[in-house]
Amino acid sequence: MSRLGRHLPLALLLLLGGCSLGGIAPSVPTNVPQQAQNHPRFAPPPGGSSYWDGALGVYVLKGSRDLYYRERTYYRWADGWNWASNPHGPWQPTDASSVPAGLGQRYARP
Repeated sequence: MSRLGRHLPLALLLLLGGCSLGGIAPSVPTNVPQQAQNHPRFAPPPGGSSYWDGALGVYVLKGSRDLYYRERTYYRWADGWNWASNPHGPWQPTDASSVPAGLGQRYARP
């Protein structure tokens, strides 16, 4: 083994030992709350009071029963799934395969 090969780990430690970690961004926490005001990728519904529910994968509209939003689409549970581009309709029937997975599982029938 060459002399450089034997001393490389020591040289790396000495080199890295003088580095400052102050400029490194913190890692993303793994314990992100399931409910948050906003999602970093999905915009909230326009003009509505809502919060992001990470378990469901949608925004939950406050003050509305079983009304959800994600990516310009509203979802409503009314003994079956419906979707609309406006929270007031017109509503179109759909099935659970057209609803975000977490949301569909919330109302899954056994």
